[in-house]
Amino acid sequence: MKRREFITLLGGAAAAWPLAARAQQSKVPVVGYLSSFTQTQSVQAIAAVRRGLSENGLVEGKDFAIEFRFSDGQYDRLPGLAAELVSRPVALILGAGPPAAIAAKAQTTTIPIVFVVGYDPVAAGLVTSLSRPGGNVTGMTHMSDTLVEKRLGILLQLVPRAAVIAMLANPVSPDVVPEIKAMQAVTQQRGLQLQLLNAATPGELDVAFTALAEKRPDALVVASDPFYLTRASELVALAAKLALPTMYPFREFSGPGGLVSYGTNRLNTYRLAGGGASRILKGAKPADLPVMQPTLFELVINLKTAKALGIEVPATLLAIADEVIE
Repeated sequence: MKRREFITLLGGAAAAWPLAARAQQSKVPVVGYLSSFTQTQSVQAIAAVRRGLSENGLVEGKDFAIEFRFSDGQYDRLPGLAAELVSRPVALILGAGPPAAIAAKAQTTTIPIVFVVGYDPVAAGLVTSLSRPGGNVTGMTHMSDTLVEKRLGILLQLVPRAAVIAMLANPVSPDVVPEIKAMQAVTQQRGLQLQLLNAATPGELDVAFTALAEKRPDALVVASDPFYLTRASELVALAAKLALPTMYPFREFSGPGGLVSYGTNRLNTYRLAGGGASRILKGAKPADLPVMQPTLFELVINLKTAKALGIEVPATLLAIADEVIE
């Protein structure tokens, strides 16, 4: 993204604070945006949500306003932030990230909630079913656990002789259990050894990569988690220091130098979530809106990083890549 575009988007996000304050006086419905991420990292996602709302005929300032709460990857802050939005009160809460969605659900059974999560929301207890969510909650899921086999298969095309695979997971993330189970199943099927490492804080990331330096696995898979996304550049740098071929869950890791990523187009996901929010603001009930599942997935390969690692990327993989960074 160009610097000028970034500043423009960021300014738009910040501008919503005084807009929300004015909305309180004019009775414009307020959307509470509760995020597991940082404000800076949420700029494009917020723009996508706004696009989803506007595509459905709603005008910001006239039909809705947005008020923001960011936890900066610190999940223990989310219950308090969610309580602030509920007590305001807002007309709807958009939970950006699994921890945010769970925190919002724990605070209210009446205010509509639209979530963006990475796991099966039925198994997590957010909704009753994908087609008929029930209650006050619906949204969009990345279904990251279903992509584990695909991600590992791509990684093994890059490192075909890999026998030991490490997985970095956040033990406090709602995503972690289904992703770990999926990884355990697929590595066992392929006869690979799996090394699990946990990290939920910056200090624990350092400890995990120190352990990786000692264990020397052949490759690493980073689990899907908002905390890791808030530290994408740091994770990429740590993997590069160990010259460790790594598969990441989203394209946000490939830009800073991550070898390869495969996952949902997150901006399209947030646009669809904005569309769901617009339908609720127009009178639809969350219980009647099916949980949406992703249709767009992206494979991004960083050739510069591949060359630095001495990896020759197969032509077949380059041919199906959505983006190749040179």
